[in-house]
Formats: sequence, structure tokens, C-alpha cells
Amino acid sequence: MSKYLVVIDMQNDFIDGALGTKEAQAILPKVIEKVNAFKGPVMFTRDTHEENYLETQEGKNLPVEHCIRGSKGWEIQETLNDYALKNHCLIFDKPTFGSTGLAGCVSGIARMAPIDEIELVGLCTDICVISNALLLKAALPDTEIIVDASCCAGVTPESHRNALAAMKMCQVTILGE
Repeated sequence: MSKYLVVIDMQNDFIDGALGTKEAQAILPKVIEKVNAFKGPVMFTRDTHEENYLETQEGKNLPVEHCIRGSKGWEIQETLNDYALKNHCLIFDKPTFGSTGLAGCVSGIARMAPIDEIELVGLCTDICVISNALLLKAALPDTEIIVDASCCAGVTPESHRNALAAMKMCQVTILGE
């Protein structure tokens, strides 16, 4: 069985930086445990903005500078980043919520060998996790897309729950509720 794990935006700014939350901090040990125990390829996404972030459409709608390329907040959390480097994991820098690069990469892999499952964990459930889950579902409609809710956190607990409900309706498997 071919399984992949995708760690979404576990970056300092989303954990304890500019947009950090206590919920994001609380899932960090679970995410690290899951990554270390996973048997199969692990990929990461990294929210990536430039110095002109506040001039972009996203910046006008969310006027909080975060994940500026090269900053401490942009970096993947240290333990996870060390894992990614040690294990030569793919890291997809993405300027928006969903990573078309990630979807394209796994689509290419699936053309060579079927992918049975792709599991997602990370931040934020209600923005980037849901965006990537639905992109992957569209790219690989016969692959089971799984989100481990116990390893995700949203902007708020309510928006986290709403995103999980929306993903369920789109045939994404939700674990760990």
C-alpha cells in the first residue's frame, strides 16, 4: 500500500509567531510524533510571502505580515525542519493557500505508481489544510485523502470544526476527532 504524509505549514509564525495560537502549539508534539512514526514519504508545504505581502490580495484581506521568505517566522518548526532535511523530504513553497506544485507532484507520482492514501496534518485547518485536501482530492479522485484532526488546528476552534465538516462532505476522511 502506497501512503504519503503531507505536513501543511508547520511554521513558526503559525505556531507561536505572528498568527500563532495555543491550539497550534498544542498539536505540535502530536505532529512531530506522527512524522517520526510514519512509514512512507513525508512532504511539507511552507507558506511563503515576499516583502510586498501587504500589497497582495491576501495581505489586504489579512493585514498581518507573516511567513516572509527568509524570516524566522517563515521557517518550518525546528524539529520538523531537521526531519525534513535529514530525510531529504520535498518542501513546497506556496504563495497562496493551496499548493498546485504539491498537487502536480503527487499527480506525476501517481501516473507511475498508484497512491492509495495521502494524509494531511498541520495548520490552519480552515485555510491551508482544507485548500490542499481539496486540491489533492481533485487531482487524485480515487486516492483516499485523509486529515488527522488531532494533528490540525484552525484559526479558531469553531472554524477548525467547520472545515472538518466541509471536508467530510467532499469525501475527505477525517480521523482523530
